[in-house]
Amino acid sequence: MIELLLALAMLLVTLPSLSLLILTLAALGQRRSAEQPPATVDGSPLRVAVLVPAHNESVNVLPTISCLLKQLSPTDRLLVVADNCSDDTAALARGAGALVVERHNAELRGKGYALAFGVDALRADPPDVVLVVDADCVVSDGAVACIAQRCRATGKPVQMLNLMGSVQGAGLKIRVLEFAMLMKNLVRPLGSFRLGGACHLMGTGMALPWALMVNAKLATGHITEDMKLGVDLAIAGHAPQFLQQVRVSSAFPVDACVAKVQKSRWEHGHLATLAEELPGLLSVALKTRKSALVVMAMDLLIPPVALYFLVLAVALGLSLVAGMLWPVWLLAAGVASLASLAFFMAIALTWWCFGRHLLSARELLMTPFYALWKIPVYLAFFLKKRSAWVRTKRATE
Repeated sequence: MIELLLALAMLLVTLPSLSLLILTLAALGQRRSAEQPPATVDGSPLRVAVLVPAHNESVNVLPTISCLLKQLSPTDRLLVVADNCSDDTAALARGAGALVVERHNAELRGKGYALAFGVDALRADPPDVVLVVDADCVVSDGAVACIAQRCRATGKPVQMLNLMGSVQGAGLKIRVLEFAMLMKNLVRPLGSFRLGGACHLMGTGMALPWALMVNAKLATGHITEDMKLGVDLAIAGHAPQFLQQVRVSSAFPVDACVAKVQKSRWEHGHLATLAEELPGLLSVALKTRKSALVVMAMDLLIPPVALYFLVLAVALGLSLVAGMLWPVWLLAAGVASLASLAFFMAIALTWWCFGRHLLSARELLMTPFYALWKIPVYLAFFLKKRSAWVRTKRATE
């Protein structure tokens, strides 16, 4: 019985590292032809509505509006949802040329409720495609038309590349955060899309056909409503696609403490989604054997990398100590060692192929100390889960 429980525990410890390494290797493989932006499917006009949920953004929403308006055709719309705002966000957005709807509900708070409110505002004159862009983001040139065409061509949700950048001269903690995001939002979705033709939604830079958007369960206070939405759509047969060629970008806060709070919310949401959605996703993936569901499950079962490093370190240390007393634990130590090797191989490959501009080799070797910095974040998840839509403090404030 002890041997069985030990084997099960080591399997749970090992699977995330194997998934991470497989997705990383797939990201380095040959490019799928499906990754190329498709030509226009037909000659009919494509009407796009861009939803920008905003909570007390004030002047910070103006660059987003300016960037998006430049890319819209006369038949497209830009709708800002000023959600529970107590500042001048709505007035400034209107003055900048956006359509604005205001929502006030002190009880039901969260980005999901804001998106649902925006979709309701579009029902009277529905677009073909709805693109969601957060109020602190800008998109690359031609991104709106490109992702809208891909969305119509596939009839599925599409996620563009979503990355955050640090200012020049940023400290090590911020650059480690940027490297972690590079792995999560570029390497892993690129690997999962090349391997199984699917990826998780990321909340900003995601486009959905109107038929899917209008029926989506958006009105929730879930921290990562985007990941949950992507899982639900994939199970229903509409696995999100990854479009690396266009990008939505935002900036990390200059203050490392503010960035830590922001990252903590994301990681709490990831852990909550992992616990709530992974069992069902795995069950459907095993029953249907659909590659899209399999790769999404592989990606979802990977915890935040700092947390996983701590888990591997504890598992390896305990199994080595126990192995001195009970030989059966030496096998567990060997499995933990292999899992650690796979994990560090994935990190090293990501750094060598994608992240050398962010961290030097010496700085990469210092990242385990970053994991120790994150211990309070993970303790907070188990002691007090967060669900409110909390606006990130900007560098200018």
